[in-house]
Parts: sequence; structure tokens; C-alpha cells
Amino acid sequence: MRRREFVSLLTGLLPTSTSLGALVANSADSADIVVRNANVVTVDPARPNAQAFAIRGGRFIAVGSNTDIVALRGGSTEVVDAGGKTVVPGFNDVHVHPRTIFARDSLYYTPWLGPDVAPNMDQLVEILRAKAAMTPPGKLVSGYGYDDVALTRHPNRHDLDRASTVHPISITHASGHITAVNSYVLVASGLGPQTPDPPGGAFDRDPDGSPNGVVRESARAAIADAVGPEHQVEIPPAERIKGLLTCFQAYSAKGLTSVGIAGGSPSFLSEIQAVRDAGNPVRVGFMCQQSSFEQFTQTGARPGLGDEHLRLTAIKTFQGNSLSGRTCWLRDAYSDRPGYFGIPPARSQTDLNADFRTMHDAGWQIATHSNGDLEIDMVLTAIERAQAANPRSNARHRIEHASVMNPNLLARAEAANVILVFHSYMWEHGDKLSSYGPERLQYMHAYRTAIDSGIHVAGHSDSPISAADPMLRIGDMVTRKSSQGIVYGAGQRIGVQEAIKVWTLDGAFATFEENTKGSITPGKLADFVVLGADPRSVAPDDIKHVAISQTYVGGKCVYDAAQPKTVSFDPPLITWPHACCCTHVQ
Repeated sequence: MRRREFVSLLTGLLPTSTSLGALVANSADSADIVVRNANVVTVDPARPNAQAFAIRGGRFIAVGSNTDIVALRGGSTEVVDAGGKTVVPGFNDVHVHPRTIFARDSLYYTPWLGPDVAPNMDQLVEILRAKAAMTPPGKLVSGYGYDDVALTRHPNRHDLDRASTVHPISITHASGHITAVNSYVLVASGLGPQTPDPPGGAFDRDPDGSPNGVVRESARAAIADAVGPEHQVEIPPAERIKGLLTCFQAYSAKGLTSVGIAGGSPSFLSEIQAVRDAGNPVRVGFMCQQSSFEQFTQTGARPGLGDEHLRLTAIKTFQGNSLSGRTCWLRDAYSDRPGYFGIPPARSQTDLNADFRTMHDAGWQIATHSNGDLEIDMVLTAIERAQAANPRSNARHRIEHASVMNPNLLARAEAANVILVFHSYMWEHGDKLSSYGPERLQYMHAYRTAIDSGIHVAGHSDSPISAADPMLRIGDMVTRKSSQGIVYGAGQRIGVQEAIKVWTLDGAFATFEENTKGSITPGKLADFVVLGADPRSVAPDDIKHVAISQTYVGGKCVYDAAQPKTVSFDPPLITWPHACCCTHVQ
């Protein structure tokens, strides 16, 4: 992509010509929309609660009581009577991986393989066999979200060969960090007993030393050619845009008004721009993947380039592996596997320091995937050294997931002003965390300690790793309870009000947008959600069941439960939590 083409696609800055003061000063003019009779949770410490608010030009212009706001009603003002329902700022999932959604009978559909549909190996194989039956021979059959705990082990080539031997088959674990393939892929990739494990990865093996089809972390690069684009059923560009738009519509149905795409290439950015132009109901912050850093730089990319609906935010990189996949690198061995410390990152501290210095010096925020305590130690060291060499007072570097923390790592994160983007997926993945033992669970996804220490945090689903469903995630943060009813790390529970802030204003802070969105405050973008119940008033275990009644972006209703669109879930999300928000369409 040429520089001129790239910049033209992202032309337009965030509207800064109208100050908050000007909006308030002109508030005597009539509003476009007035929302009244609401239980408004503003997430604005200056006025935490209200009954009503007014909107003009896509922004809040006044917040207060019904009496305060009635004066802003004009002859053309739309009046929304909330009927006492709870209204919160629009939710912000700062780290997702959107994917196309297609109907089950579509050639482009990728099967979901979670325990709701594949609780055992036979049913998983049958789903893949059915997909293979509608796929041309030689073309890839894929699936995602299988759960090795529910299946009692990972699927291997012997299992997948039962589905087909004339198609390459590649399926992804629920963590997103482990792939299982059939013999077709192993042969096409030239893998055998002599193939060594690469740095940062591993092959599970049969008794004779041959890879058995379970491929972990960086070892997946060895199978890339055998499952690459030329082996996949080609999706026409227009269909891809439709499939992506359906995914974002599903996000909107869960109350999300903003999301952060956790890493993408310039070509993927072009697709997301096309989705924006097609009417994407969700605001998008786009993280540029580090592997495309030079390409982005050459095209003129810079932090903040874009508009209110799509803007560049950070550089996304990896230093480490998976918590739920039990591959992240730990200082002490896994509790249930003596002598196993996970898979060390392929990148050395020296190389990590150099990479961080380059991105830091270029003025970018760095968002780093890291889970294990040894991985996080390396990331903090790289941040500390970059800052020492070139101090930036407001860099806001982020650690994505930041799962296995301890008091020392938390203290270093606080000192370095690092934002910790913790997981909150005990509901889906709690059953995989016994490997870490009770001591490490005390500081896993350490919301309570971080907030009490003044560390900035933000919420995310990492969808499809867990569901892009803020109410489920908020309930998780409050209860720390798995779908089996087991509590993990009770000492890191936080309150409902705190969790709402994490998923709204704190998310905005993570992308330097706290003055633009994240609270119901005059001058900010009019993004808000009407809930079916007040999550502060229901039982903690019922927070995940609080319904989304309407979602508004810029004062426009983009989702209304009373007028549902074609997006639906099969099965319903809360019936089985592993289904991500963009998995199934009827």
C-alpha cells in the first residue's frame, strides 16, 4: 500500500475544534435527543448518578435531573423515556480478534468446536467430517475453540484423519496458541521424527518421535505453508466485508460501542476501513502488528491517525505464550507437571530491548501479549530500559493479559506507569488454571491489587478466546467463579461499580481517549447502553444474565433487543459460555 493511499483511507482527525466548554456554554440550544427517567450510571466522579441527559451533534451536552434537562427539549427533539432502566456508558473491549461470521450452511463457515457442540472426540470428528463433505478435496477444513479439558486430551492426527485424509485439517485450541492438524498437513509440511522443536515452540509426538499433529506456539510456523491461503476456499472480498460487519453487529448486541483490534496488517486495516464505510456500529481502535511495523511506518502511519470510528492506537507484539493453553513461561514449575516451566519465548532479552527501543522512540504505545511471570519480567525490563534511555512522560505502554503476577511485578508496573489489560475469563477457562497452584492464583488477573495500588487497568475478552460479552466479563470480575462454580483468586475480586469503570472509562484511558469517551459527561461522544437491570442490584451470579436492551453510538440506536437483526447465537451464549460473540449465525 502506498503512503498516499494509506493516509487517504484514514483522513480526518478526532473532532477537537469544539471544546467541552463551548458545548456546555451553548447548552441552552435545543437538543437532538433527550433521555429521561433513567437510572444513569455516568462513571463521571463529578456527577456519578443522574436521571437524564441531552445529546446534540452526537455528543452529550448536559447531564442531570429530569428537571435540569427538560429545558433543552425543542420542537424537533427526540425524547427517549427510559422507564427507569439503568443506563451506562458504552462498553469498551480493548483487545479482540474479530472474525468473519457466516451461516452454518455456507462454504465459508468455520465450525465452532467448543464443549457445547463437541463434548467428546467422536462429536468433534463428526463436525469436521460434515465440514469436509461440503469442502472441495485439497482445500482446508478448519475449526476453532476445542477444549482439551472437556475432551480429556488434545485431538491428534489419528483423530483428525477420521474426518478426512483428502483435505488438510487444522483446528485451534480454545487458547488460540495450540493447533491440531491431520496427517495430510504433517506430510505436506515435511515433518517427521527428525524435525526438532523450534525456539519458542514444540511438537507433541508419537512414541516413535514423529509429530502427532499437536503443534504448540511458534512451531505452528512449520505448518503455515500447508494451511496457507492457496489451500483455503477463497472468500470474495465483498463477502469478507459482510462477514466482518456481522461480527461487529454481534459485538454491538452485547453493548460494545468500542473495541480494540489486537494486531493487524495494512491489508486487514483496509478491510476494517471497508467495514467502517459499510456502517460498522462499533468504534474501532486498530493495533498495528509488529511484523508489519516497517510497512506501517513507510506508509505514514502514526498513533492517533484516523477518525471517531477508526483510528490507529498501538503496536501489538508478543513476548510469551498462553495461560489457558498452559504454555506460558513460569519461574517455578507448573503445579501438576514437575520439571515443566512452559515454553520460553523465542526472542531474547537483548532483542526485545532493541525492538522496544525502536517502537518507543518512534512515539508508539506498545501493547505486549505476555502471561507468565518470567515473560512479564522481560517485558517490564524492556519498558524500563526504553524509558530510561528516552523518557516519555505519558507513553502508557500496555501488557495484554498480564496473568501470572506477583507483588514485585506489580510494583514495577506501577513505577513504570504501565497499563495492565487483565483477563477476566474464569467462567470459561477456570478449569484450566489448577495447573498454576493456589499461590500463583492469589495474584492472577490481579484487579484488586492493581486498582488499590493506583495502576491503570482495562478490560478485554480476547475474543474468541472468551466471549466478547461485557456483562459476563463484569460478572467474572465480581465473582471470579468458573462455570463449574469454583472461585479462583477470591482476593482479586472487585465491586460492580469498579468493574463497570474498567469496561468504560478505563478502556478509554488505555487508548488516550478518556477525554473523548468512557463516561456520560458533557462534551464526550454519546455512546451508551440501556440495560435490562441494574447490575449493582442483582445477585453477583446473575450479573452475566443482565440483558442489553439498546446500544447507542453517537446518540444513534445501533442495536435494539425489541427489533433484533439476523445475528443470533447457536446455542445462546449464557447456555454455554465458550461460544464467542462472533461464532454462530442461524
